[in-house]
Amino acid sequence: MNREWRRAPRIILPAMIFVLVIGVWEAVVRIKQIPPYILPSPSLIAQTLVQDWVVLFDSLLTTLRTTLEGFAAAVIGGIALALLFSRSKWVETALFPYAIVLQVTPVIAIAPLLLIYLPQHLAVVACAFIVAFFPVLSNTLLGLKSIDRNLAGLFTLYGASPGQTLRYLKLPSALPYLLGGLRIAGGLSLIGAVVAEIAAGSAGAGSGLAYRIAESSYRLNIPRMFAALLLLCAAGIVIHIALSLVSHLVLRRWHESALGTEA
Repeated sequence: MNREWRRAPRIILPAMIFVLVIGVWEAVVRIKQIPPYILPSPSLIAQTLVQDWVVLFDSLLTTLRTTLEGFAAAVIGGIALALLFSRSKWVETALFPYAIVLQVTPVIAIAPLLLIYLPQHLAVVACAFIVAFFPVLSNTLLGLKSIDRNLAGLFTLYGASPGQTLRYLKLPSALPYLLGGLRIAGGLSLIGAVVAEIAAGSAGAGSGLAYRIAESSYRLNIPRMFAALLLLCAAGIVIHIALSLVSHLVLRRWHESALGTEA
């Protein structure tokens, strides 16, 4: 019972703020009679979401599929490259600067080029991969380098093979860092997919939620624009919650960062 009471404010307080903001928003729009093409009311946005659900839901599935594909590619590529860097300092010195270049280059500048040289879907996935790749790589590499020196010496003393050291020492030590990188990469992959979809929409092609937002803005269909934006926010929240839950389930039995959340 005490545990439930401690968790209650985490749910009640955000819900109260949400209801307050929605209520003030609805009241201001109605009292000042703001036109829907300037600022639609929450009730109108909800009505539009219901009316256009088929179109918006199909676009949501398209965006989520692209996001998950880019995220999966970033996870596989980031972890694999981090393992390679941890085994060879020469390879890390040679390739890590190029990973930094991908990180610091704005994806909005890369997306139009990718749409020229790649098929549309592959270009959007590539943008999601680019923005999500570096957090996975850097966090995993940091974790692999953050092993206890005493434990590393103990493994060496007992003649552990490189594979055994990786499996029983380095990977468990890197796991909290890796999971933190995954939580960051999940949201960034959605951002990359949205940016690429907007670029694809400006080129006259696209079907994701970002394309629907751009299309609605051109047609001054602001309620649908807000409805699509609401679905994007909901998708980002669900991705973050899912990855946080995975992190908690993996770490809750042994790592300090998750032990405190049980109370």
